[in-house]
Amino acid sequence: MLSELLLTEMTALNQQGGMPLHRQLYEALRRAMLDNKISAGDRLPSSRELTQDLQLSRNTVVAALNQLSVEGYLVSRVGSGTYVNDNLPRTQTRSASGHANTHSSDLSQRGSALSTTFCATQLEIQPFAPGIADFSAFPVALWQRLQNKHWRMTYPEMLDYSYSGGYAPLRRAVAEYLRVFRSVPLDSDQVIITSGTQQSLELCAQLLADHGDTVWLEDPAYWGAVKAFMATGLQTHAVPVDGQGMAPTSADQRAPPRLIYTTPSHQYPTGAVMSLARRQQLLDIARTHQAWILEDDYDSEFRFSGPPISSLAGLDQEQRVLYLGSFSKVLYPGLKLGYLVVPKRLVSAFKQAHYDLNRPGQMPLQAALAEFIEMGHFSSALRRARAGYAQRRQCLLEALQPCLAEGARITGAEQGLHLCLRLPDSVDDKALAQAIADKGLTVRALSAYCLQRQDARGLVIGYGYAAMADIAHWGPVLARVITLELRGRTS
Repeated sequence: MLSELLLTEMTALNQQGGMPLHRQLYEALRRAMLDNKISAGDRLPSSRELTQDLQLSRNTVVAALNQLSVEGYLVSRVGSGTYVNDNLPRTQTRSASGHANTHSSDLSQRGSALSTTFCATQLEIQPFAPGIADFSAFPVALWQRLQNKHWRMTYPEMLDYSYSGGYAPLRRAVAEYLRVFRSVPLDSDQVIITSGTQQSLELCAQLLADHGDTVWLEDPAYWGAVKAFMATGLQTHAVPVDGQGMAPTSADQRAPPRLIYTTPSHQYPTGAVMSLARRQQLLDIARTHQAWILEDDYDSEFRFSGPPISSLAGLDQEQRVLYLGSFSKVLYPGLKLGYLVVPKRLVSAFKQAHYDLNRPGQMPLQAALAEFIEMGHFSSALRRARAGYAQRRQCLLEALQPCLAEGARITGAEQGLHLCLRLPDSVDDKALAQAIADKGLTVRALSAYCLQRQDARGLVIGYGYAAMADIAHWGPVLARVITLELRGRTS
């Protein structure tokens, strides 16, 4: 019986630690399909039936089924139900642990590192995990109409690769937005449309650094940047973060950088805002070493208190800052469109290399997005998202108040879709994250994001995908587990 198979697999996954219920169900179904325990073309029970059989919430079941549908494992037939894709690939034989057998000799050293270090499945899973946005309110019907319109009127050249850096009206819309709201001095020719921040980072690494060159990274670090630089053969150098952001010392300059990656407006994951003095220091270091600064402004749209934080690029007089952003937090992650702003002297080289390396396209999609922005729908979506996230943030902050009386403190709550609950050095934050996972919740240990430092203890808690009702219900549970741990440390 399918329900028994899924429950068995989910129990095994839960014992491996830290995986929320919707992800357990997703993995159990996916493995069952890939291992041919559920055959291609089979009809799955309805979400309501699975909810009853597995004794899960309907939201949990729907989230798992939606993810499998998006990834192509399942197909829906109107009026008929949901079926396993007929063209599903089958996996290798699995080991006793449930993972496909991969011999170490199958991968390069870089491949082995990429597949085992800073894995996204360990660092970004809803509902309280950081890095996840709520796209349930996205105006799907409107978006479909815009896409259909541009498909109907598409000229043949719109179906080809894009050699100009992206759809011109979209690049103009991005440039106007960044000039007005982020104080980035630029013209539209400097904007290159990419498939997202990861591609932007890889393009920067490929064009601005050689194999073995040094890239400075914040410590703790954004896992995606670590992966991108590992994949392009760069040597990473960890620079600790304090309350004013990245804090390089004279010792760090003995490993002179070719690239400096930073999230100055809302450091990921601590939430620190880089001070003006530190911004100027980074610009001076870049000028001294002829290095390039990669400014990842990943969530500046969501500023909840205090004045807006100006971009680092806005202070750059030497044209050594490249500015990265994406649309995924305001719209939806699967859109896979981002932008990269490069200094004028690099425009031609970046456009040519982007074309040669990535064969960019999706021009009808870019055209739909340009019209979405021009018609004011992007601004409306942003206002709705900002209001919704502000409510969730406040609800979470109120729930976490008991933790503050026990020695914890909150950083990074003024902006973005996550906050960092800093803990005393004596707390094992990974063990605490696991204790929280045992309650069915997902947060991330701050120390899991660290490259070298051993003194960062805390929990990175996201509120982007958690509904208000869930935060109101589970926030106090989260706080209770944390408070009991902190009290135990001081008793």
